[in-house]
Amino acid sequence: MTADLDAYWMPYTANRQFKKAPRLLTRASGMHFWNDEGRQILDGVAGLWCVNAGHARPRIVQAIAEQAAEMDYAPPFQMGHPKAFELARRVADLAPGDMNKVFFTNSGSEAVETALKMALAYHRVRGEGQRTRLIGRERGYHGVNFGGMSVGGIVGNRKMFGSMLGGVDHIRHTHDLARNAFSVGQPANGAELADDLERLCALHDPSTIAAVIVEPVAGSTGVLIPPQGYLQRLREICDRHGILLIFDEVITGFGRTGNPFAAQTFGVTPDLMSCAKGLTNGAVPMGAVIARQHVYDAFMQGPEQAIEFAHGYTYSAHPLACAAGLATLDTYEEEGLLTRAGELQSYLAESLHSLKDAPHVIDVRNIGLVGGIELTPRPGAPTARAFDVFLDCYAAGVMVRTTGDTVALSPPLIISREQIDQIVGTLRIAIGRVA
Repeated sequence: MTADLDAYWMPYTANRQFKKAPRLLTRASGMHFWNDEGRQILDGVAGLWCVNAGHARPRIVQAIAEQAAEMDYAPPFQMGHPKAFELARRVADLAPGDMNKVFFTNSGSEAVETALKMALAYHRVRGEGQRTRLIGRERGYHGVNFGGMSVGGIVGNRKMFGSMLGGVDHIRHTHDLARNAFSVGQPANGAELADDLERLCALHDPSTIAAVIVEPVAGSTGVLIPPQGYLQRLREICDRHGILLIFDEVITGFGRTGNPFAAQTFGVTPDLMSCAKGLTNGAVPMGAVIARQHVYDAFMQGPEQAIEFAHGYTYSAHPLACAAGLATLDTYEEEGLLTRAGELQSYLAESLHSLKDAPHVIDVRNIGLVGGIELTPRPGAPTARAFDVFLDCYAAGVMVRTTGDTVALSPPLIISREQIDQIVGTLRIAIGRVA
């Protein structure tokens, strides 16, 4: 280990392993990174599910530079700047139904915390302050702050941090290899799994439940696609019991499933929706919560000079982030990127499902420009096989992501068919090589 690497405690990284054999990226453009050895690496994961328009896009780079020179910072409390209002309007225009109020944060984790607090406060201002219970889902990922971890359901993310928030419960996950392995798009079986919410309603009394939060597509747990009819049934149960439905679209937002939001892909409108990542193409950290009109209206009571929602961040609607967001939305619009995943979905599906006969592959899952290839765990060494595939692909010039024993793909929306072929071909060789 060198002194140059020693000071940085890296996030979600095997620090000791990395620092013995570092993978350092030094430049990015379009579909590629370059490492410190000058090797070109095809980006199969859009950085970290976020660089949807590809890297170093000129319009976005220029917008950030111009904004930094014009106004580097503006306080968001009791003050505003024009780009914040413009970006909010444009995000609301992309959202489904009457989701037309946008609250800015700085990350997906913060967006989730904000959505959970909005849900609790919404019921309180309406006179139903007894609704304090939050329902997540097993294998769900909602960021790394205490609220998000509490409603999240990935064991490795929870086990070190004690009891977390009280009053949280979880419905069961939708992963069902026995019935749905190698489904193309949405699995046919599993809509009834949403009825697990009724079990929790019976257990806790639905009048105590504030909100249910799910990812439309569960990404970080291994790309779990919702069964046909599942999200519709969740919506119906929430409506029946007066429970808010929150979609965590940090990964699926901004074109990943072939529409601006997965809510539109699946035809279900939540009450609150968290987003981040693709909002600024990953260029400047930013997140947001998009709320339906009735949620916002519930807060707009009492004296006009009173703060309606005591929440926010020093960097909410940061000018550089807003500039990056506006330029990102311009880029998406000019190049038709918010629907391009729908155009390439069939090609990616066919390519990924060609790996069905590769050794160790027990499932392939896909929707839009998202894919997951689940591998048989090595006996006594879970996650090791997929991580070796990741290392093998990196050595061959392709970046993929692993979560557990699943290899996940979420390439920039500008990807070509030839680049899909390169990713899948590299994966086939790597999977075959890894014992």
